[in-house]
Amino acid sequence: MSRWVPVCRYDQLEVERGSAALVEGEQIALYRLPDGSVHALHNRDPFSRAYVMARGIVGSFGGTPYVASPMHKQGFSLATGQCLDDAETAVKVYPVRISDGVVHVAWEGSP
Repeated sequence: MSRWVPVCRYDQLEVERGSAALVEGEQIALYRLPDGSVHALHNRDPFSRAYVMARGIVGSFGGTPYVASPMHKQGFSLATGQCLDDAETAVKVYPVRISDGVVHVAWEGSP
């Protein structure tokens, strides 16, 4: 069962820039999009195994918002975590909600 964990204030997130956060010892990457939505992925790049996803470039492909890993440039859907370049690879996605100006993620523990 998941619970909602406060991570940061919404206004601390820059549009189209990733931000890393530590939630109970795990690194996550948060992304605020121009439409005001916020997405959260695990911060570990599955290809390089480096914790760098928050440093990736945010973009859109066919209407799908994604982040390109800064290591090898694979794209990952912000909605599903699915790699756009390798159907067998994905990163964990965390549901996000904003309440009273605070970003919360649904937390179940380690990915």
